[in-house]
Amino acid sequence: MARYRVGVISDTHGLLRPEAAAALASCRLILHAGDVGGPEVLDGLRRIAPVVAVRGNLDFGPWADALREWETVEVGGVRIHLRHIFEARDNDDAQVVITGHSHQPSLARADGVLHLNPGSAGPRRFLLP
Repeated sequence: MARYRVGVISDTHGLLRPEAAAALASCRLILHAGDVGGPEVLDGLRRIAPVVAVRGNLDFGPWADALREWETVEVGGVRIHLRHIFEARDNDDAQVVITGHSHQPSLARADGVLHLNPGSAGPRRFLLP
């Protein structure tokens, strides 16, 4: 079985850190769970790999109008649902649900669904690293 590395990032808020780009360098797909902060972040990520991104609650303007509130992708037979802020219906048929918003990384399994929040990769906010 071939390996398919998928990068997950969220809450960049206009900042694509060199460390984040380096961590994503070997990915074949990048999923951004919202609060992108500007088209330059998506452009930088697209130089690494194809990107699927959703609009966060702070993404506004013509560039953000192209982003949907949610996306579902299939990778290696696994359905992944991507949304900035979790909603209960996000569990419907996905095996993995990826969200952002809280700026706090988390990984949990509930009712057979893996829930991932990568935390924030952007400027420091609140008292979080």
